[in-house]
Amino acid sequence: MSSKMNIDQTGSGTIDEGLYSRQLYVLGHEAMKQMSQSDVLIIGCKGLGVEIAKNVCLAGVKSVTLYDPQPTHIEDLSSQYFLTEDDLGVARAEVSVPKLAELNQYVPVSSTPQLSIQDLKKYKCVVVTETSLSKQLEINDFTHENGIAFISADSRGLFGSVFCDFGPEFICTDVDGNEPLTGMIANITDDGTVTMLEETRHGLEDGDYVKFAEVKGVPALNNGQPHKVEVKGPYTFSIGSIDVLGGSAATGGIFTQVKMPQKLAFKSLRESLKEPDYVFPDFGKMLRPPQYHVAFQALSAFADTHNGALPRPRNDADAGEFLQLAKKIGTSFDSQLELDEKLLKEVSYQAKGDLVSMCAFLGGIVAQEVLKSTTSKFFPFKQFFYFDSLESLPTSVELSEESCKPRGTRYDGQIAVFGAEFQQRLSSLNQFLVGAGAIGCEMLKNWSMMGVATGEHGHIHVTDMDSIEKSNLNRQFLFRPRDVGKLKAESAANAVAIMNPSLTGKITSYQERVGPESEGIFGDEFFGNLSMVTNALDNVEARLYVDRRCVFFEKPLLESGTLGTKGNTQVVVPHLTESYGSSQDPPEKSFPICTLKNFPNRIEHTIAWARDLFEGLFKQPVDNVNLYLSSPNFLETTLKTSSNPREVLENIRDYLVTDKPLSFEECIIWARNQFEKFFNHNIQQLLFNFPKDSVTSNGQPFWSGPKRAPSPLTFDINNRAHFDFIVAAASIYAFNYGLKEETDPALYERVLSSFKPAEYTPKSGVKIQVNDSDEAPEAAANSDKQELKSIADSLPPPSSLAGFRLTPADFEKDDDTNHHIDFITAASNLRALNYEITTADRFKTKFVAGKIVPAMCTSTAVVSGLVCLELVKLVDGKKKLEDYKNGFFNLAIGLFTFSDPIGSPKMKFNEKEVDKIWDRFTLPNFTLQNLIDHFSEKEGLEVTMLSSGVSLLYANFQPPKKLAERLPLKISDLVEQISKKKLEPFRKHLILEVCCDDKDGEDVEVPFITVKV
Repeated sequence: MSSKMNIDQTGSGTIDEGLYSRQLYVLGHEAMKQMSQSDVLIIGCKGLGVEIAKNVCLAGVKSVTLYDPQPTHIEDLSSQYFLTEDDLGVARAEVSVPKLAELNQYVPVSSTPQLSIQDLKKYKCVVVTETSLSKQLEINDFTHENGIAFISADSRGLFGSVFCDFGPEFICTDVDGNEPLTGMIANITDDGTVTMLEETRHGLEDGDYVKFAEVKGVPALNNGQPHKVEVKGPYTFSIGSIDVLGGSAATGGIFTQVKMPQKLAFKSLRESLKEPDYVFPDFGKMLRPPQYHVAFQALSAFADTHNGALPRPRNDADAGEFLQLAKKIGTSFDSQLELDEKLLKEVSYQAKGDLVSMCAFLGGIVAQEVLKSTTSKFFPFKQFFYFDSLESLPTSVELSEESCKPRGTRYDGQIAVFGAEFQQRLSSLNQFLVGAGAIGCEMLKNWSMMGVATGEHGHIHVTDMDSIEKSNLNRQFLFRPRDVGKLKAESAANAVAIMNPSLTGKITSYQERVGPESEGIFGDEFFGNLSMVTNALDNVEARLYVDRRCVFFEKPLLESGTLGTKGNTQVVVPHLTESYGSSQDPPEKSFPICTLKNFPNRIEHTIAWARDLFEGLFKQPVDNVNLYLSSPNFLETTLKTSSNPREVLENIRDYLVTDKPLSFEECIIWARNQFEKFFNHNIQQLLFNFPKDSVTSNGQPFWSGPKRAPSPLTFDINNRAHFDFIVAAASIYAFNYGLKEETDPALYERVLSSFKPAEYTPKSGVKIQVNDSDEAPEAAANSDKQELKSIADSLPPPSSLAGFRLTPADFEKDDDTNHHIDFITAASNLRALNYEITTADRFKTKFVAGKIVPAMCTSTAVVSGLVCLELVKLVDGKKKLEDYKNGFFNLAIGLFTFSDPIGSPKMKFNEKEVDKIWDRFTLPNFTLQNLIDHFSEKEGLEVTMLSSGVSLLYANFQPPKKLAERLPLKISDLVEQISKKKLEPFRKHLILEVCCDDKDGEDVEVPFITVKV
């Protein structure tokens, strides 16, 4: 089955799901189709303009055209990562085109040396940066009149501005960006009252629309027509009388929320300047947008009177002139507005500043707005968005006109804001980046522009155990198609060293997972020398481990993550904030086992079942066979420790004897037998145990509510779902045995047409688990030790199969040639047909079975920008909670929330207050007796229990003889003795957990202990 959909992108008639898969799960195929037909013009190719262009190219529009005839200046290199010193004097657009074109083979990129107003008719969206207000007005007057989306954006130091105008009649097809709500229905009464099954909340609001499927009794409800909702309660809603649909009542079925298009009217820029509508990014700064509305107009007015030049850094004369312009504009705009002169002067001071962090943040936002304009998906900005990160301004260095003046270096755009002394601090950082995927690539790019670790003593360490795959290229922008198969960390390090040659020799890449197994590499000395740690990880377990290491070594941690259009950032500051591990997300939702095994009612249930079936057919049994052949004590261990030894032994017998194929034809026969077993025989047995007219002990129909009565499937070679299952199953089974896969349909038809399935007679006495609380049927089957021994005795001895091994199928969702997703799709859909559940296509099945995290390059850019704004604060050494910001955003709806981090919790013992997370007792390698005495004499605490990991070193209730043996031992010797393991040579500290009683004999909570060894 092909992985490509018939959607036109560049005239080829297809869209490359292998490349766009993660983004497709955010936008969907229809939005991607619209985007692939949209031409975009971007004016201005400094840092912000090229960041927008980069994200738009990666997303996959039809084409991108650049306009920027200005020559490259040295200060442009502060944020424009495609420019080098060799490009000085060359037009910025000309340099950027070939490098942007490398990002996506499906998106042609070009530049135009001249641009007239009439030329704008070619484009679906026009983005304007680095352009005077008068020119913006001229362009917007034309775009507004001609139905062309217009976005203007500027980055000025720690200040940013975005304006959107999508015309007077813009249709938004998805206003909230959320997955449509869905739920199971118990019944629908004649007046249209819908009651949810088993008191599950529907989550709908008045005015929402829903459609129905699988409703019994009123077939017309299943026609896909939307019905307006009136909420009656958390478990009921009304759609109005259903008499007109030919029914008086209906039962069962599923509702799905329908996103109804909404028409939005945008004002032109000329109108909006007088009557602005604001998007508020920070509710703690609600009064600032009007100030910035005046300030950015004043900057343009200043540039108009100074031949395009902006106010000089920290120059009071320029700031005074700027302030007068702002007052004049402010009076004409709003006579009641009281200007904040201190704030406005800061805008003037930083106007020439060009920070890559702000460009990343604003560039991700603007690119998402471009995608909204071309797809009509998600709610756009209405209409002005002003942002500042003044908290990032250093306070530990003197900022003056002298310290912020240009030096003729690539960092001048950053020095204009932070000063030369602070630039030196950035160059001396020793950074550890954990992960070189989407966020990691953006972080390295930002660091290279900032000059992080470029100094004599600076260094960047980056680790990632993965290699580059095609699906990474859509959002991990340091990689190109030629890099597929290479190591991520190494490739990313090489890429940013090209962007900033000063990083050559300043980056060390690793392929190790950061965990207990790599503490010999990332150990005490390594962490001790770090300035801070930045996580760019995609799993919670690794994040928690890094967090624990940062707490132990008292290192700041910058944490972030994305999910589709959403993103979050967290800053962890030693002795100030809580750690990442202080709060955790709720566990991932799982399905009851009995539901998956026997009573599915949703396609997600059948996909989960099919995913387990994949493991149960092609992975677990194969691993067991290989262990049996290679491990002498495997059978003995299995009989003692396995929860289902019978299944393990039967698998080995079947895979080595009963079902061992010698040809691909036999693999087809095996697959055909699996079809009978899972989609016919097992269903017959279930219905034998629980016929369709069964009732419960309460007299209620057994097959009711969430329980759907299934029907066996009869194999039909002409049914595509049936045939797909055979092809996928036979191919993976052949892979297990190293047999050559056959693709000739005639071979399948010949083998299958001659196959005669055995008649199946349901058996009495077969137990079927009805509830999760019931004993699993395997428990009884595994209790017959004699039968288990008989199966074990029937296995061929490993010596008779010397050198023979099977190849397990390790699930890989992104390889379209391995049949893994094909098998799961086919198996899931066949089971869905058993239970009359609406089937799912390969695309959705891959999403659910592969647990794919939807991703957008836009969100990644925004996250990286916010993280780097916090990095600056850490380098500055800010000491107050309110100086730092944890952030959350959802680009789909233009939502941004920023909050102060939560402070680290405190605890007390013997009137002494300590930090619960960051404080610890640091002790030498005492004897156990010395340690106990130390706590008694120095802290007034009685040690009642002491442990190291899972090893209990001391407890006051232990026998006196054991205590007498342990008390004279040094802690390191005691740990080695109890754990029966020598301490690794690289380990310089031991972490001990201690329980103590205070002076009053009360149990108290105290910090952990670190022992230097």
